[in-house]
Amino acid sequence: MLHRHEYKDLIWVDLESPSIMDVKSIVEEFKIDQVVADELLSPTLRPHTDRYDGFLYLVLHFPTLSHPTNSLGHIEHEVDFIIGKNFIITTRYQELESFEDFRKVFEINASLDDDHLIDNPFDIFLLLTRRLYKTVESEINIVRETLEYIESEIFKGREKEMVVSLSKAGRDILNLKQALDPHQEVLSSLRELTIEFAGNEYAARVKTIENLYYRSRKHITRIWQTLNELRETNNSLLSTKQNEVMKVFTILAFVTFPLSLVASIFGMNTDNIPIVGNDYDFWIVIGMMGFATFFMFLFFKRRGWL
Repeated sequence: MLHRHEYKDLIWVDLESPSIMDVKSIVEEFKIDQVVADELLSPTLRPHTDRYDGFLYLVLHFPTLSHPTNSLGHIEHEVDFIIGKNFIITTRYQELESFEDFRKVFEINASLDDDHLIDNPFDIFLLLTRRLYKTVESEINIVRETLEYIESEIFKGREKEMVVSLSKAGRDILNLKQALDPHQEVLSSLRELTIEFAGNEYAARVKTIENLYYRSRKHITRIWQTLNELRETNNSLLSTKQNEVMKVFTILAFVTFPLSLVASIFGMNTDNIPIVGNDYDFWIVIGMMGFATFFMFLFFKRRGWL
């Protein structure tokens, strides 16, 4: 699907899951290199940026965690940008709310003949990527809220149940990090190419986008540190509980040991066993067993093990 918007001498073409005819039309109008045209027909595996004759080409991937549609629990939205002197072409392969919102802003700006926000293709690039990074911040906030929930549950005594939740949160943070890591190199290269292509004034807009990336990366680093601290706390509490259980079983084993020992001694199949055969021999043996158990219990109690 092709959406075309014009404002003064500026043209913005937005391609959503473009067909061969859509791509062919922009190739003919804007003299797009065939290599780039082929890449627009389907998503690419990795982000990158290149300079061609008359335009810059940029591919970025943005992670989405809140509405997973595959077994990995996340998807990455690819957005391709072709930035020329007086035009910008964006290509995406899913419907993105940020693009729909910006289209309305662009149309209002054009109808009011207001050039305060949009004056060149790099302004559109900046405004779009700002919205895309805002979406990333929303995903980061979702993970941050999940970690806050996990923290409250850990201190409610649900350490065991939170092991899986911590693992899922770790997977989400890792997916965010892996999707955004290539942005640093891509945006840095784009800034250098922009200086050659359009000058320092427009490179400053790319630098603003780099700052958005660094802010998102800093937030990801913080929630990763929070995850590690929660994981250590949860492991410590789990270990403490397991040690308590083991201690109880160990004490029970020592407490019941005299019972087993006395019962085994008086149960031996030998002649002339003391006490056995005398009056009240049963109660005497039971008393010995009870005394031994009480002594062991008192010993552990004074040691503070009970």
